[in-house]
Amino acid sequence: MKKRFSIICAMLYATYFIIASISSMYGVEEIRANEPVVEVGVDVSSGENNIGVSEDKDIVVDTNADLGLLSKSVILMEASTGTIVYEKNSEEQLSPASITKIMTLILIFDAIESGRITMDEMVTTSAYAKSMGGSQVFLEEGEQQTVETMIKCIVIASGNDAAVAMAEHIAGSETEFVNQMNERAKNLGMTGTHFIDCCGLTDSDDHYTTAKDVAIMSKELVSKYPQIHNYSTIWMENITHTTQKGTSEFCLSNTNKLLKQYEYCTGLKTGSTSKAKYCLSATANKDGVELIAVVMAAPDYKIRFAEAISLFQYGYANCRLYEDSELEINKKATVKNGIEEEVGGTKEGKFSYLSTTGEDFTKVEKTIIWDQLEAPIERGQTIGKVEYFLGEKKLGEKMIIASESVRKAGYWDYLKKMFSCFSL
Repeated sequence: MKKRFSIICAMLYATYFIIASISSMYGVEEIRANEPVVEVGVDVSSGENNIGVSEDKDIVVDTNADLGLLSKSVILMEASTGTIVYEKNSEEQLSPASITKIMTLILIFDAIESGRITMDEMVTTSAYAKSMGGSQVFLEEGEQQTVETMIKCIVIASGNDAAVAMAEHIAGSETEFVNQMNERAKNLGMTGTHFIDCCGLTDSDDHYTTAKDVAIMSKELVSKYPQIHNYSTIWMENITHTTQKGTSEFCLSNTNKLLKQYEYCTGLKTGSTSKAKYCLSATANKDGVELIAVVMAAPDYKIRFAEAISLFQYGYANCRLYEDSELEINKKATVKNGIEEEVGGTKEGKFSYLSTTGEDFTKVEKTIIWDQLEAPIERGQTIGKVEYFLGEKKLGEKMIIASESVRKAGYWDYLKKMFSCFSL
C-alpha cells in the first residue's frame, strides 16, 4: 500500500513539473510587476486623415486672436473632442433665449434612446403649453402631434409651445423637466448655467448660461445624437394641425438663416429676446470635421450670422485633423494563467488629433502597450492602450478593451494541454 502511495506521489510530483513546462510553452509566463508589454511601429495607413480638430488639450492655438467680433461673447469648439479653437468672454453669464432649447432637445433624445418615448407616439398639447408666447407653431389645447413632429417644431421654427408640450409629456410638468435640465447640465460640467424654463422665453436674471456651456451642450447633442442634423438642416416643411376647428397646414420655416449663407452649415439653434439680444449656436461640417460656433448678445441678427461665419472660416483655415477610426487591434495580449493564452482587443473609440502647424500625418506611429494580464479577464476590461506619436511628440492615447472573456485555467485544463502536447 505504501509502495502504491509513493508511486502516486511521484507521478503527481512529475506532473507538476510537466505542467510548469507546458505553461511556459503556452505563454503563461511571469511578467515583472508594473512592467507593461510594449509593441512599437504599428502601421497607421488604415487611419483616416481629414481637416479638423483634436483630443489633445495641450494644443497651442491662438484662441484670443483679434477677429474684430462685435458680439459680447463667442466661442469656437470642435465637436468630437471639445477642443476650444477661439474664444472671447466665453465664461460670461448671459441670457440664452431660445438656444436654451438645445438642452431641451438633449433630454428629448435621451428619452427616445432609453425607450421611454418613441418618435411616432402622440403628444397632447395642454392649455399651458398653448399659452406660450414668442416664437410658436400655434398648437391648440388638446391638439396631438407625434414626437417627431414636435422635434421639427422645436428645431426648425423654435416653437415655445412645442417645447413645453414635450417637457410635460416627458416629465409630467415643465418644472420637473427643468430640474432634469439643470441636473443634465451639471453632469456635463456646465458650471455657469442655470435654467428656469425649457424654452428660454423668460427674461429672469435666474436663467443664464455661458457661450462655453452652450458649446458643451451643443457638442453633447450633435455628438451623441447626430440625427439632430436630419432636422436642423430642413429649410421649410409643412405640418398639419388637426383640431376641433378642422384641419389646416402650417409652414415651418427655419430661423437659422445661416443654412443659406454658409455652404457647410448643418444647424443648430437660434435665439433672441430683448434681454439676450441675438444668439446662435451654429454647427458646420467641412471634409468630415464638425465645428461649433456660439455667438451670444450680438447687436443684431445679421451680425450673429456674419460672426459665426467668421469663426468657421478661422477654424477651417487653421486646423487640420489626424483621425484613426479603425477600432480593431491586430495584435493580441498575453494572458497569464488563463484557459486561453491570448486575448484580442478593440480600441475604445476613434482617435483624433488637432494640428495648427501643418504637421506631416503620414509619419504618425502607434505604440501598443499591454497591461500585465492575469486571468480571469472580463469582456470590456481595459487591457492596454494605444499611444500615438509624431516623432518624439506624443499626440495622445486610447484605451484597449478586451473583446472577449478569458477564464482562469484550472488543474484539469493544464492536464488537457499536457496531453494535447504529447499527442502532437
